[in-house]
Amino acid sequence: MSRLTLPWPPSVNRYWRTFRGRMLISADGRSYRQEAVIAAMPGQRFGAAKVKVSIDAWLPDNRRRDVDNLFKAPLDALCHAGIYDDDSQIVELSIRRAGLDKANPRLEITLEAA
Repeated sequence: MSRLTLPWPPSVNRYWRTFRGRMLISADGRSYRQEAVIAAMPGQRFGAAKVKVSIDAWLPDNRRRDVDNLFKAPLDALCHAGIYDDDSQIVELSIRRAGLDKANPRLEITLEAA
């Protein structure tokens, strides 16, 4: 089992950009991915094994938001960091609103082999 703390991700609308008809990761998205990769460095590597992922989201404010929109950026960053080879290895995925932390919004992620 591995526990990681990643920074609060950009919104889905800020993570992607369209350029010349192609969907690309935006500058905000690339910056987030770089921060998340650094935060994930001490994490256990799962290679090609099946993985269970659980996320506790510590929100930055009380704004209304869909928690399912929080998945894409951190899961892509974990793959990019080499924690697992591909998102298709995730066999169980859960997220919960853990609370409000204006000073330190974050995603606390637990990964374990399935």
